[in-house]
Amino acid sequence: MKQLKKTVLITGASSGIGEATALRLAADGHRVYLGARRTDRLAVLAERITADGGIAEVRSLDVTDAADTAAFVESARDRFGSVDVIVNNAGVMPLSPLAALKTDEWDRMIDVNIRGVLHGIAAGLPVMQEQGSGHIVNIASVGAWEVPATSAVYSATKFAVRAITEGLRIETDGSIRVTLVSPGVTESELAESISDQESREAMRTYRAVALPASAIAGAVAYAISQPAEVDVNSIIVRPTASMQ
Repeated sequence: MKQLKKTVLITGASSGIGEATALRLAADGHRVYLGARRTDRLAVLAERITADGGIAEVRSLDVTDAADTAAFVESARDRFGSVDVIVNNAGVMPLSPLAALKTDEWDRMIDVNIRGVLHGIAAGLPVMQEQGSGHIVNIASVGAWEVPATSAVYSATKFAVRAITEGLRIETDGSIRVTLVSPGVTESELAESISDQESREAMRTYRAVALPASAIAGAVAYAISQPAEVDVNSIIVRPTASMQ
């Protein structure tokens, strides 16, 4: 039986994994609704998708703002009539040793990486419950499974995403599917947010072997393409040559 195409909301869609996921899912025939703060980049991405025959619309989004996230979800439903998948992808990674006491950066990671996911769930879950169907995909990291030096707070936020995702899976009935995708080292702009110089240099070495963002997009596409009775709960994707 041919799979019905879905309305997919993607946060943090202006670059990296979010951008690649938008391109992949639009190419698969899904309608993508893209959110991020950098609306100029979203507009360019949407133009690229529509030029290739896909369906994409964009909206400014700050995932740290619960009301803005709720409005993002509601506007997608108003436009397309349903919210079939939410990919909570927005994230930041300003790594540093705890002793550096970069508390502002700690707070930013908590706000974006944890609260951003919770805001996406809070906005999308009631809509999916009302529909009687839906799929929430949370993008974590291998940092949800390990804690390298300089990664204590970042990993803590991703451990939290992992716990939240598992809790949501247990609490929801079979009408709503829940997936955690944990990327290993992946080409993205995340490392550009590292202000601690030593950590920044270490990350350049760590990222010498990296996956293209399209590899993670493929994992998301796989999870949402499964038949309704199949729930892909967790996927870890690492570079073949990586020991991390």
